[in-house]
Amino acid sequence: MNLTVIILTFDSESSLAQVVGSCRGLNARIIVVDSFSRDGTLALARELGCETVQHAFENYSAQRNWSQAYARISDACWVLHLDADEVLAAELAESIRREVSSDPADVAGFLVRRLTFFMGHPIRYGHTNPSWHLRLFRAGKGRCEDRLYDQHFIADGATRRLCGELHDLQQVSLERWTQSHNRWSTAEAREVLDASKGAGVGVLAEDLNGDPRMRKRWYKNRLYYRSPLLLRAFPLFIYSYFFRLGFLDGRVGLIYHVLQCFWFRFLVDAKIEEELRRSHSAQPAEKASCASSSTH
Repeated sequence: MNLTVIILTFDSESSLAQVVGSCRGLNARIIVVDSFSRDGTLALARELGCETVQHAFENYSAQRNWSQAYARISDACWVLHLDADEVLAAELAESIRREVSSDPADVAGFLVRRLTFFMGHPIRYGHTNPSWHLRLFRAGKGRCEDRLYDQHFIADGATRRLCGELHDLQQVSLERWTQSHNRWSTAEAREVLDASKGAGVGVLAEDLNGDPRMRKRWYKNRLYYRSPLLLRAFPLFIYSYFFRLGFLDGRVGLIYHVLQCFWFRFLVDAKIEEELRRSHSAQPAEKASCASSSTH
């Protein structure tokens, strides 16, 4: 088989069958990499005919790259990376099957348009749409960038876009959703405070003339994160909800845009502020310690 599908799981019993089912027409090897689920995810994966392996979760980048190395895929063969709640729409599955079958020699990978669902409804408006991700690529050409949050796969070579959508179902309660985003806000704050991130080898380029991911990374790093701390979440919400027509997503859209575009982004800034204050308060103590030592 010229295609391997890698699915990351953790307590994913409720959505895994739907994800695997959407891949059935691809004639692919399917590997489930599980982070020691506490429910029936692993048993279900085996029942569905998937290869299974368990590996402790460190972060998404490390887990994705470990999974690909574990799969031992030939460099010229194709790999498709999915999360346990990401379902291929029929048009996307057919587009993948067609491209893998034709095996274009001049292409290293394909971008996929992802549609986010929230509380069971698609979020079609706002600044996060359209959201493009490199998920299908030749195993020897692609890898996940080394980031704690907002990771993208990158490929050495030309990329094209696939037809159809990847549906990110997010079939979790609001409690679990906010718990996850609380953890991710910590990871994002660490990324922002680490000046060594965001440039260099192995990281998605910031390029206003590049693909949609590169342009979004440029706007994020060059505009948003250069705007005033603790204030920038306000205009982002206004831009996303009003100017990018987020209000057209209805009541669910209001909840989503308040939580994703304002609460989450404000929480990231609050954690950045907390760390900056902690660093500043530690400096006088260090200086006092040094001064005390110099007198002896």
